[in-house]
Amino acid sequence: MTTFDLFNARDTTPRLRLVQLQPTLILAWAIMALAIAWAIAPSLFTPHSGTVGIAGNQLKAPDALHWLGTDEIGRDVLARIIYGSINSLSGALVAVSVGLAGGTALGLIAGSLGGRVDAFVMRMVDVLLSVPGLLLQLSIIIILGFGTVNVAAAVGATTIAGFARLMRAEVVRVRRTDYVEAAFGSGGRFWAVLGRHILPNALGTVIAYAALQFGSAILAISTLGFLGYGTPPPTPEWGLLISEGRKYLTTAWWLTTFPGLAVILVVLAANRISQSLQRTP
Repeated sequence: MTTFDLFNARDTTPRLRLVQLQPTLILAWAIMALAIAWAIAPSLFTPHSGTVGIAGNQLKAPDALHWLGTDEIGRDVLARIIYGSINSLSGALVAVSVGLAGGTALGLIAGSLGGRVDAFVMRMVDVLLSVPGLLLQLSIIIILGFGTVNVAAAVGATTIAGFARLMRAEVVRVRRTDYVEAAFGSGGRFWAVLGRHILPNALGTVIAYAALQFGSAILAISTLGFLGYGTPPPTPEWGLLISEGRKYLTTAWWLTTFPGLAVILVVLAANRISQSLQRTP
């Protein structure tokens, strides 16, 4: 067997695996695109209101008029899920943005400056990581108050430490590469090399991690909404829908099943997209 044949034999398996996984990635993007479309223009996907019930329609099982049934005051469950995507997805986006911005800044400072600055920043990160995430989120919510924005900020604050550690590791890795050493050796200024070479090449893995954290943020926001710390009723939110439906588990299973499926599908889609964004070895 020639060297050319060995190269082709080694290169075939990753390509075949990529082709096999492609349908799942397409499905993940389709689910995510649908959820985003719900959040942007919910009225295009349902004629029903997400907050106003209809007398006589209480706790109806799924049928041709109400595909996912109705709740205890006659509101369409599908409409509630569609309108609830606004709060769930926007909250997750705010949470990821807070974690990405704060963690990237801290990790960049620690990894690029090194020394005592690095040690101080990473000890702060270790303190944040030592506190249980839910406890820290509840503490921040108690200080800021209830609501989607405050819940999102609390969830985002608990992800700063993870982003900071990953960003610092990437910055340290990129700083040791030959082209960065060459840029410094040719007289490049610290901040110029940092912005032109180190930051762009360190962000790839962090962006993939942000996509993964988007799904985790949806779960966290739904959990806090389930506990009653999120968007106040009657405004729909996926965690709140599951919490309201648990009182009718034995008589109206659709009240919790379908909002729970919405959360699961969107989170799985975000995780699959995150995997596709990761760097290939």
